[in-house]
Amino acid sequence: MTTRPTSPSVSPPASPPASPAVSPPGTVLLSGIVGSTAYGLAHAGSDIDRLGLFAAPTTGFHGLHRPAESHVSTKPDRTLHEAAKWCRLALSCNPTATELVWLPDELYEVRGPLGEELIAIRRSFLSARGVRNAYLGYATQQFRKLLTRDTSDPAARARAAKHARHLVRLLEQAVHLHEAGHNLVRLPDPERVRALGERIADDPAHAERLLAAATDRLDLPGVLPDHPDERPAEAWLHRVRAAHWTPAPAAAA
Repeated sequence: MTTRPTSPSVSPPASPPASPAVSPPGTVLLSGIVGSTAYGLAHAGSDIDRLGLFAAPTTGFHGLHRPAESHVSTKPDRTLHEAAKWCRLALSCNPTATELVWLPDELYEVRGPLGEELIAIRRSFLSARGVRNAYLGYATQQFRKLLTRDTSDPAARARAAKHARHLVRLLEQAVHLHEAGHNLVRLPDPERVRALGERIADDPAHAERLLAAATDRLDLPGVLPDHPDERPAEAWLHRVRAAHWTPAPAAAA
């Protein structure tokens, strides 16, 4: 497994803390820094979020109890999904899972050979229906949170602006995926997104207009197929299972 340290060209709000020496729930195949740092929206005090996927030992699937599908830790904040679970999330175009295979190169911290293979087949996970349902669904959730915030309270006002930034980011990523077939993780103009977030926090109706405009663009023909192609993911998972298979020792005579 090849590990790649974060490149100095990244500009997070502060140097990312090193991951503690905690034994992973399997072999980590791919891991990187996601969230606001990846989007270019991080500021002083922002958390450093890590996401990755691991392969549980193949024999772990042969007994009564299957291996845990996710492992979440804090300090640092890190989520690891078992390979099959990550594939299921990505095939539904889950925005958080999907961004793992579209990160800028310098944000990967673990990028083993099977992780490289997964990046190579990343387009096969995409679908027009999945992008529309997942990204618009998450953006609508952010909009609903905006409507419940009492922005007269400074803390609530700050949370509303955060929800608004995520809403704008999700809509821009959805449209770019639909029209270009590429996940725009690193936003080209973070300051514009921040400014829109502040404006929406004061006037949620502006977010409603953005949702409507994005929905109209997603209704037009795009470059993505209606359904994802599961065959590359299935073949990749077979390679993962083969690579992590250790035969049980022979029984004593």
